[in-house]
Parts: sequence; C-alpha cells; structure tokens
Amino acid sequence: MKVNDIISTYCLIPHPEGGFYREVYRSKETISGTLAPDNFPSGRSYSTSIYFLLSKKDVSKLHMIRSDETWHFYAGGPLTIIEFNEHGKMEQHILGQDVIAGQLFQYTVIAGRWFGCYTDSEYSFVGCTVAPGFDFMDFKMADKTQLLRSYPDNKSIIERLS
Repeated sequence: MKVNDIISTYCLIPHPEGGFYREVYRSKETISGTLAPDNFPSGRSYSTSIYFLLSKKDVSKLHMIRSDETWHFYAGGPLTIIEFNEHGKMEQHILGQDVIAGQLFQYTVIAGRWFGCYTDSEYSFVGCTVAPGFDFMDFKMADKTQLLRSYPDNKSIIERLS
C-alpha cells in the first residue's frame, strides 16, 4: 500500500500534531462527576481509539495529553516514539514487527509526558487507544523554547519534533 491509498481507504484527515488520523471508536459511556479522576473534568468517554498514519516526510510534534495512550502497530515500517519521563530523561520506544530486534507491537505513553514520533520508512500505520477518552481540550502542543531549557541534552530530537 502507498500513503495516499491508506489515507483514502481509511478516510484519514490531517492531525494538528502532524500525520493523518480518523477516530474509529468513542465509548458511549462517560465518566460522571464523582468518579472522574482528580485531573479530569466529568463527561470524558471511558475510551477512544484512532487510526494514525505518519509518513517519512512528517513527524508527530511533541505534545502532551491528560490520559494514558496505548499505541498499536499495524503496517509499514517502524515508528519511533520519543517521550520525556517525569525524571527529565528521554526515552525511545520503537513500534514495529521485528520483535527479535526489540520492536514492540504496542506501547503505552503515560499521561502527562511530552512525546512525539517519527518514521524513517515510507510510512507507519498505527492505532492509538486513549483512556479516559481523548478530548482536544486535554491536548497541549509543546513549546520548543521551554523544552530546550528543560532538556538541553536532547536539542537535536526536540528540534526535529518541534
């Protein structure tokens, strides 16, 4: 498959962080007031999921969301997820099908971490499941200047994903 074939077959649209996506599931059930975790307003869906496509010419810019996000590998080449943990360290996880080389079929980015991703292949086609469910009100793009101050040893990757 080619990038344009996937975009048209799955009716993907541009994502604000980069790449293309389409929401494919949103739980009809929502978290109500007293059950909502401290950092969530009530009314969030239990869970959401999307298809996400990243081509070699695009990156998923560094961003943060309020929920855990599990990434699932489907097709194409490996996808490198970069994240900054709560100890100020950069972590790298590679989704793909070469499990012998340590690639993962799925990986979960913990809520509240800055993260982004890229592929060096023609494309990576993945899915993302978010719980509690994704809402753009919980989405924050990174400020490059602040990240460079916070993580000066990671200038090249911050420059690439900002």
